[in-house]
Amino acid sequence: MKLFNKIILALALVVAGTCMAQAGKTTITAKLDSTLLLMGKTTALHLEIVQDKDAQGFLLWENRDTVNAFVEIASKPKPDTVELESGRVQINRDLILQSFDSGMYVIGPIPYIVGKDTFTTAPLTLKVLPVKVDSLQDIHDLKPVEGVPFKFFDWVPDFIADYWWIYLIVLALVGAGLYYYFFWYKKGRKITMPGRKRLSAYDEAMVNLQRLKGDNLWQNGQEKAYFTGLTDILRVYIDRRFKINAVEMTSSQIVETLKKNEETRAVNEQLSMILEIADIVKFANVRPLADDNELAFQRAINFIEATKPATEAGEEQEKEEDAK
Repeated sequence: MKLFNKIILALALVVAGTCMAQAGKTTITAKLDSTLLLMGKTTALHLEIVQDKDAQGFLLWENRDTVNAFVEIASKPKPDTVELESGRVQINRDLILQSFDSGMYVIGPIPYIVGKDTFTTAPLTLKVLPVKVDSLQDIHDLKPVEGVPFKFFDWVPDFIADYWWIYLIVLALVGAGLYYYFFWYKKGRKITMPGRKRLSAYDEAMVNLQRLKGDNLWQNGQEKAYFTGLTDILRVYIDRRFKINAVEMTSSQIVETLKKNEETRAVNEQLSMILEIADIVKFANVRPLADDNELAFQRAINFIEATKPATEAGEEQEKEEDAK
């Protein structure tokens, strides 16, 4: 009888060991697009879940609209599932976060339930930065007193009102001298120099990016100068490449304009992330992490490479073939 019980116990252990070997461990990880967020803007929280294909699990935050009292879940895009080897799947899920209160907030841990087991992400930190408001915008001029006639010379100092005709003659003489210098004298002495062909928009942008990288600005604590140079290179490239006056546009105007362009729609998000963190650094005086600086540079490279003209791509291919 004892021998029979031992055989039954051994078989049970073998079956349990086989089941445990077949079932893989469920993992869930979380990552933010950026640890810095300008108040009112949005950022993506990327969740990556790896589990067995037949496992039934659900995100505990599925029906929540907020992370905490200060951070909201603005939207929940449809998840994407990728099949892996050995009967495993990877579920990619994004949560779009937004906050209207500045401060440092902890995101997570985020629970994921599979059967009777609970798996959580590591906590993340999100810093929400305030938007600077010009206090002068709330100051208004005093209402003028009614009934008093307006006279221009009442607002002019006496030394100007008494000798206005002298100043008028001096201004006329100065204007005539400038007109003569720029339109006659300088024009007659102008030396025509041989023109130099300007680089293409793509080549000019890549050369300027490499020059910016070699200046090591953010490595020496000059993050604002680094992001100013990076966005200026992108603005000039967009201006020349798509005939859009990006140099005079705001960041949001550039992003909205390029959304309508078929060539930039796929990589417009890359440009949006660069301009967003650049605005944070330039206007909120915040020092980003080293990873954010390098990621912004790589996103600029990706944007320019993805939008370069077909002729540029063909010339590069020919050069590579000639080198081979």
